Amino acid sequence: MKIRHPVLIRLAATLTAPVLKMWMGTLSYRFSPECRWVHPLSERVQQRLIYAIWHEALLVPAGLASQRPVVTLISQHADGEWIAHMCRCFGVRVVRGSSRRGGTQALRELIENHSSCHVLLTPDGPRGPRRNVQPGVIYLASRTGLPIIPVGVGFQQAWRFRSWDRFALPVPGSTVYVVVHQPIFIPPDLNRDRLTPYCQQLQTALDRATHRAELWAANGRLPAVSPGLVSRNPAISEPAPAVPTPPATPAHHSDFLAA
Repeated sequence: MKIRHPVLIRLAATLTAPVLKMWMGTLSYRFSPECRWVHPLSERVQQRLIYAIWHEALLVPAGLASQRPVVTLISQHADGEWIAHMCRCFGVRVVRGSSRRGGTQALRELIENHSSCHVLLTPDGPRGPRRNVQPGVIYLASRTGLPIIPVGVGFQQAWRFRSWDRFALPVPGSTVYVVVHQPIFIPPDLNRDRLTPYCQQLQTALDRATHRAELWAANGRLPAVSPGLVSRNPAISEPAPAVPTPPATPAHHSDFLAA
């Protein structure tokens, strides 16, 4: 039976957080950033970034100490209450909202009240489908001008929950392999009809980063970077495919924001 009362959820998260912190402290991390300035723990990262990671691996960034404060978006449904309180216990700032509830206010708060923070988003959250990019992260990047950094994670050993995302709990003492993809730049003020190509671009980048990380975890050797997509900045990588620009009615904030 699930706990639904907010007070009981916060109490459970408060009691669980110290144990989980010690648990995550036993892990070893190996990073492979495809660009030198996107490493999430580096002091050289001066620009704010949007880090995109699959929902199943949310424990990994929550358990790391970034050089810059991190804010994440958590939905307002009951299951999100536990995740939100747990993130706060790990020092991650939380904004509550999703495409269904509180999206407009959440977007405004992310832009106006957390201007010094990196943003951590799960493009397939809050309820899937698993490893399927939703347009919220693209819309936020277009509104803020922040580049998206896709992050792939592979686990040497992990237990998997029977949830929609097959949430991963790393085995204590194991190694987590993290591939930090080169940035994706999104044009400003995209409308509804122009989001899909960039969702596909992010999908490809996350799939590639995750595949490399999982092979690294399985074989102990990091696969070479395959050629192709992924940055909208030609100074960093090859240009992305052309994007159609049909006219469309501007979208409302809450139509796209996903947590």
